[in-house]
Order: sequence, then structure tokens, then C-alpha cells
Amino acid sequence: MGIAAGPVFDMETLRRGIEGNTAETLLSLYADDAEIRIVDRNAQPSRPMVLHGRDEIGMMLNDVYGRNMTHRLEQCVVQGDHAAFVESCEYPDGVRVLAESMLSLRDGKIVDQITVQVWDE
Repeated sequence: MGIAAGPVFDMETLRRGIEGNTAETLLSLYADDAEIRIVDRNAQPSRPMVLHGRDEIGMMLNDVYGRNMTHRLEQCVVQGDHAAFVESCEYPDGVRVLAESMLSLRDGKIVDQITVQVWDE
């Protein structure tokens, strides 16, 4: 008798969502009660931008993936109920953005994400 495995985080959906510039695909990876904390030059560690739930996360993803820029999943590692990934982006004028994210997972969905991002100035 085998042990039934629970849902697993889908790295290929992550890649398709990031590289295909589709907020809908990415949003499918988040649990209803997910939270994202973003740290960057404007939202520093003591006051990160915090998004609660799929509605707020979806608005942010629609904004980001609605911009004229390219996105690429550089690396992704999944271990148990955690994952991490690196995403690189570039605007048509050559400005680049690099983001690293650490994820906590439940039933194959993202429940907590912290992202540190930097960009050319």
C-alpha cells in the first residue's frame, strides 16, 4: 500500500505565468488567503508593501504583467512546503529588474511570499 502524496507546487505553471506575461496563470498558484510582502527601495524592510488575499494580489499582478516588459524565470527550487525563485525583467528602454522570492506552500498553493526586488536607476 502506497502513501498518497498531496498536491505539489507546479513550477511549470510558474514559468508559464511569468514568461507568458499572464496574471491569470500566476494567480492560480495562490491560496485564497495568501499574503505577499514586497521589499524594495520604496517599501523598505520596516514597512514592506503587504498584499492580502487573491483580490489584492491579482490587482498587483495585473498591473505588473500589463506593462510593456519581458519577464524570465531564472531559477526555481522547491523543497517540501517551501519554494524560492528568481525572476528577471527588462523594460524596452533597457531598465532591468531582479526579484527574489521565498514561498511558503500549503496543498501546492502559495500562502506566504516575501519578495526582495531591485532595479536599475
